[in-house]
Amino acid sequence: MDCTLEKNRANCPCTYDCDKKGACCQCVAYHRGKNQLPACFFPPEAEKTFDRSYAHFARLVAEGTA
Repeated sequence: MDCTLEKNRANCPCTYDCDKKGACCQCVAYHRGKNQLPACFFPPEAEKTFDRSYAHFARLVAEGTA
C-alpha cells in the first residue's frame, strides 16, 4: 500500500506541529505507544486541547460529540 502523504496532510485535522503529519501509520503507532488516539478521532474543539487520552475520547462518545 502506498502512503498518500500530501493528500493525508491536506485532510489531517491535527493542530500540533508534528513531523508525522500526514504519515498516518507513523502517527497511529506513535499515539498507540502512548496509550492515546490520534487527532483525527476527535472533533475540532476537543482536538485543540491536545488531550488524546482514551478517557477523553470515551467521555466525548458518552456525550455524543465524538
